[in-house]
Amino acid sequence: MDEFGEFLRKVGHERGVTTGRDRRCGWFDAVISRYATRVNGLTDFFLTKLDVLTGLEQIPVCVAYDVDGVRMTEMPASQSDFFHAVPVYENFPGWTEDITGARAVSELPKTAQSYVQALEEMSGAPISAIGVGPGRDQTIEIRSLVR
Repeated sequence: MDEFGEFLRKVGHERGVTTGRDRRCGWFDAVISRYATRVNGLTDFFLTKLDVLTGLEQIPVCVAYDVDGVRMTEMPASQSDFFHAVPVYENFPGWTEDITGARAVSELPKTAQSYVQALEEMSGAPISAIGVGPGRDQTIEIRSLVR
């Protein structure tokens, strides 16, 4: 885990409930989220811990992989290629406003709204809820979670 993964782990309090071990953390991977949507038939995403990103000037998102000098926007076909894949990041503007009190998307800073919209477009499935804090009441429901 690099320094950014460590930052996300610490700020997000990412520790295994059963094992107590630190969790590995990283930036959103749009390539693997598109793959998961397609292969698993995902219909919705629940974006958690958006509040953890507050205060960052730039928020990286993995938009492709570099495999031996070839840019791939879809999952590599072989395990060998995937093993050699290096993430290609696109940076999105961050925000400094406290979002833990937001209860609607419109209450999020414009840059946070743009970030969420970009993730939704890249993942291929709607983001139906956003976690803006650890409390049960700190969830923004965009689309009904009960159908």
